[in-house]
Amino acid sequence: MILYPAIDIQGGRAVRLRRGDFEDSTVFSDDPVALALQWQEAGAEVLHVVDLDAARTGEPVNFDIVDRIVHALDIPVQYGGGIRNDKSLAMVAGTRIRWAVIGTAAITDHDFLQRAKDWLQDRFVVGVDCDQGMVSTHGWQQRSQMTAVRFVQSLAELGVGRVVYTDVTRDGMMMGPNFAGLKEICEASTMEVILSGGISSIDDLKRAARLDAPNLVGVIAGRALYDGAFTVAEAKAILG
Repeated sequence: MILYPAIDIQGGRAVRLRRGDFEDSTVFSDDPVALALQWQEAGAEVLHVVDLDAARTGEPVNFDIVDRIVHALDIPVQYGGGIRNDKSLAMVAGTRIRWAVIGTAAITDHDFLQRAKDWLQDRFVVGVDCDQGMVSTHGWQQRSQMTAVRFVQSLAELGVGRVVYTDVTRDGMMMGPNFAGLKEICEASTMEVILSGGISSIDDLKRAARLDAPNLVGVIAGRALYDGAFTVAEAKAILG
């Protein structure tokens, strides 16, 4: 299992939101590129980068910063935020981004989902963002009528290979992940699953590592890392 330090970009700065609330953010750096280099120097093997403004509006507001991060690092980057049409898909596909996370469009536009999968191939990842078991869209501002488990099963039927699972109510709250929901997602298919949202302590990492889910391949951590709850080295030692 791999640790993914998270960098969420809003207004050109690295921030962390609470429960996906764009009005409730904490700024951790005015220079996301320098922050990315710090995580690499700390031993991170991959990085998870999100353009929060793009996730909300569908416009790649901070993509130039994302592209600079990708070119500054030697480690691979997983990116998400606002990939909802062919233009943004082409823009992402034409960069060195290793994995691209499709969120809103994966549930609202089936044809685009298929095109993205065909275009990106093994770089294709779907974000499964949940609120009380239902899939959320548009930067977590809207709740769909589809359950997360059924969504994951439908993605597996399409041949999707990896998802990022986030419980919106836990993200940035330092209250621990929704392990029950995570277990359901892992058991819904054999797809690779990356946990995002709620990691707050060493104990959370240990619990994730003990979870009987062979397809759980990664953990994204944000606020806990920034607040010093554990280091990259400590997390890597636990997750193996």
